[in-house]
Amino acid sequence: MVRNTLFLLLGSFFFIFSCNKEASKTTFSETSITTDNNKLVEVNIVKANGNSLASNEINSEIKKIVMAALQIGEPETMTSKSIEESIRVFNDEYNAFNADFPDTTAPWEAQIDGEIMFQSPEIISIAITSYVNTGGAHGITNISFLNFNALTGKRILNNNLFTDEAAFKEAAKPYFKAAIEADDVLFEPDNFQLPANIGYNEEGIVLIYNTYEIAPYSTGIIDFTIPIDEVSSYLVFDGPK
Repeated sequence: MVRNTLFLLLGSFFFIFSCNKEASKTTFSETSITTDNNKLVEVNIVKANGNSLASNEINSEIKKIVMAALQIGEPETMTSKSIEESIRVFNDEYNAFNADFPDTTAPWEAQIDGEIMFQSPEIISIAITSYVNTGGAHGITNISFLNFNALTGKRILNNNLFTDEAAFKEAAKPYFKAAIEADDVLFEPDNFQLPANIGYNEEGIVLIYNTYEIAPYSTGIIDFTIPIDEVSSYLVFDGPK
């Protein structure tokens, strides 16, 4: 009888532990954000739910990226405290500019989208893609990769992704060279630098050089993926199996 009671208690403990672990997992939903006066901005991003500790951190970082994309002028002049406020300010800036220059103002627009690139018990990689045109000759597309610790939601900086960054850099060189062969980009192996945006996807590690990061606007965005098997020994976090 005592033995049966012990097994029952152990079974209950592991069931509760399993349920708590599942409940604490961060999940994501899609959300669209707008305001009453909005005619220019479309924001479709992911929202973290579930684990409140992690989800609050993740949502805060996503909000910063979206607000920065909508900022008109220098980043340090930003006054907005929310995405909704940034949308209102973007529309107000356009309306004011159009009132001063009604004959020359081209329509402004902003499109911001977010997606989950990869999620594991260790790391979450999210991509935020923004296209913003404030009436110039062309708009600018920018892709931001955000890597998060899956347990805490804290953002992981690029240098904390690697156990051996120098070895990873060497492994990335031939992929970069192959990616630019069709473009007018001067490749000097000794001056090769990793991009600002590195993240995980379901195939491996993806690297993106945004417009103007290493080449003229006409070159566009340069991106490539390194299979996880080739660089797993240089990484802190496990990738796709």
